[in-house]
Amino acid sequence: MTVPDAHQGQPRKAALAAWIGSALEYYDFFIYGSAAALIFPKVFFDESDPATATLLSLATFGVAYAARPIGALFLGHFGDRLGRKKIMVFTLILMGLSTFLIGCLPTREQVGTLAPVLLVLCRVLQGISAAGEQASANSMTLEHAPAHRRGYFTSFTLNGTQAGQLLATLAFIPIAALPEDQLLSWGWRIPFWLSVAVAVVGYVIRRTLEETPAFTQQAETEGVAKLPLLVLFREHWADVLRVIAGALVASVSTIFTVWALAYATSDSVGMDRSSMLWVGALANLVALGAIPLWAKLSDRIGRRPVFLTGAAGSAIMMFAYLWAISTGSYPLVLILGIATFGIVYSAANGIWPSFYGEMFSTRVRLSGMAIGTQIGFAVAGFAVTFAAEIAGPNGDDWSAVALFTAALCVPPVLAALTARETHKVPTEQLGLREAQGAAGRETVAA
Repeated sequence: MTVPDAHQGQPRKAALAAWIGSALEYYDFFIYGSAAALIFPKVFFDESDPATATLLSLATFGVAYAARPIGALFLGHFGDRLGRKKIMVFTLILMGLSTFLIGCLPTREQVGTLAPVLLVLCRVLQGISAAGEQASANSMTLEHAPAHRRGYFTSFTLNGTQAGQLLATLAFIPIAALPEDQLLSWGWRIPFWLSVAVAVVGYVIRRTLEETPAFTQQAETEGVAKLPLLVLFREHWADVLRVIAGALVASVSTIFTVWALAYATSDSVGMDRSSMLWVGALANLVALGAIPLWAKLSDRIGRRPVFLTGAAGSAIMMFAYLWAISTGSYPLVLILGIATFGIVYSAANGIWPSFYGEMFSTRVRLSGMAIGTQIGFAVAGFAVTFAAEIAGPNGDDWSAVALFTAALCVPPVLAALTARETHKVPTEQLGLREAQGAAGRETVAA
């Protein structure tokens, strides 16, 4: 993957740092999703009631999303006061540590109910880390990028996220193929232990990145906001609401990667674990190519039409994908899985970093993106738990889950329809329409 050279090479370096860091960070985050669907119901919860154990395990997946808005408040505040780079380094270390600790946890058989309690605690730390990861990486990349290519450069953050999900899936394919006793005793721990290497590599890469010119100039001239959240909610409250609504489109990802995996490998369908993991792997591989292409298109025709295509198209395609799983036809599942997640969903997923980031000024960009996305992502995280309930006692009512997912795509469509088109606005003028006349208030010298 290459990024064209630009002014002093900084856009390229920022995009590379965002890509690699997000790939490594979200490798950690997504291996939890695979384990929550395939392993944790048997390791951390009571096996006497498999349906309840699965429901509780999927709920722990959502716990991190509940913690993310809280993390966004703190990390957004400090990111807009101290800079993007410091938050990028901190989030990576926290994610690597919490993920490694999950691999060291005792099981329910060993310590009883303390096991799921410790699991939830580590999951909360993962959520806090993720809360600041994408917002800081997106802000860093957007503020380094050439104005006419912001969509393309910022898409590398989400491209890295998809790469992380691909790595997580590939890590679990050989693990899932282990004999049941080895899988549940030690095999599942290996992908989590690999997070040590993840943290070290990411730390080295991100430490070498320079702070953005936009943030540096803001700090040296007008000064940074003393209370970024106050400025954010006073001047950008409508855009925060739009980002919250838009971020609900992430429900497509969580339903696809977690609930659909659990459904396909359940007794009601009975598809092979490794085969279904390959569906996710190949869909993510296609997404790696689709995301920058959608982003390039958004630089030409605008953010809104591309985002609308992804959000509305995903609502339709989830019906087709979940229906395919219900038939048990693997070729059909593979084709529709790639089309749904790898191509259509990538239209919204690939351009939201620029679409959301361009709504805010430099003074509050990280806060606005972090808080808006993480509240929306919190709903998306628990969408898996709601889907498990909606699917009925046997967990096989796929049409109800598809309808639920489609309903969660409606707010993103409305958010895009009411948003301003910003792809041609100069970087230094982004987010200033609401902020004009307010420059200098609530600021302190850097």
